[in-house]
Amino acid sequence: MVDGMSVVALRADRVLLADGFVPGMNVLIADGIVVDVCPDSRRPHDASVRVLEGDLVPGFIDLQVNGGGGVLFNDHPDLEGVRSIAAAHRRFGSTGLLPTVISDDLKVVAEAIRATDAAIEAGVPGVLGRHIEGPFINVAKRGIHVAEKIQTLDERALDVLSSARHGRTLVTLAPEQVPAGAIRELVRRGVIVAAGHTLASYAQLDLARQEGLRGFTHVFNAMSPLGSREPGAVGAAADFDDCWAGVIADGEHVHAAALRWMLKAKGPERLVLVTDAMPPVGTTASAFTLQGSEIQVINGRCIDHSGTLAGSVLDMASAVQRASELMRVDRAVAVRMASSTPASVLGLEHERGHIAAGYRADLVLLSSEGAVREVWVAGATG
Repeated sequence: MVDGMSVVALRADRVLLADGFVPGMNVLIADGIVVDVCPDSRRPHDASVRVLEGDLVPGFIDLQVNGGGGVLFNDHPDLEGVRSIAAAHRRFGSTGLLPTVISDDLKVVAEAIRATDAAIEAGVPGVLGRHIEGPFINVAKRGIHVAEKIQTLDERALDVLSSARHGRTLVTLAPEQVPAGAIRELVRRGVIVAAGHTLASYAQLDLARQEGLRGFTHVFNAMSPLGSREPGAVGAAADFDDCWAGVIADGEHVHAAALRWMLKAKGPERLVLVTDAMPPVGTTASAFTLQGSEIQVINGRCIDHSGTLAGSVLDMASAVQRASELMRVDRAVAVRMASSTPASVLGLEHERGHIAAGYRADLVLLSSEGAVREVWVAGATG
């Protein structure tokens, strides 16, 4: 017993701790919190023990989730939409996520923020805030975003973007498209700002960094490329030591060699795995509609009629497995990019992303092949 609370001991084949996988350890959980990690010899005699086959790792945190379970957040910016998306991704180990709305009318953005606030108030498991990707982006790098939805960042938009009452708000914008001082003001209001869908030069991005820019959304995709005399957004992402970079490691969005290069530049403490997931995740659907465009899922690629990529059908468990293969790193490194690193991006590094005393018992049990066998959110399975 711990202060009168019952203790559950999870004993897996291996447990991922700060220094890597350790065999023969028990993760002790009470009231949704890890209270200790210990060998059998220190396990409390009155603990309820579960013996697990596989690797026990920290729960995954996904910073970019457009949809899942058949639901697109832009189309369902409400409590039930958030609930459905979170439930679909929890099956794949995402114990924390940011439902993401892509470029749309400010009315939809405001509804999305209210929906995630409502989800947090209702205790929907895993909802940590929201990601607003656009509409303040460069039309020349809009990708699948609808050109008519792209707009300028004015005072009204600043108020909407900073209107959340609960959780974290991540905003992706093109620094060259917003007024001087806008990034600084968003950061002052508690918003996390990343660059994406941008043609910004290295110099423009450096100015944005001085205002508080701290991330790059789906690095390599929809941004100015690395050049010999103009490093662009890709070069800035690799060079800025105080910035993180999100990456879609599905083998479709970014070449494996580019992934390995960015990992060498950033290290696992600054490179974040994201899914950019669309509604088919968690379903058998092979098509969906995105803001009036029919999107087909063909050979693992979400594409419109012109072949433009439209997010992915990646889940976080698959992202970890693919990252391990493509980047040639062991599972511990890949999991770190899906757990402790995104937790740090959100300023939650002292409560999530690790298996250690005092941390939330957000856990995932993986098979040797990388499949999810069981998920715990605050110590509760299901």
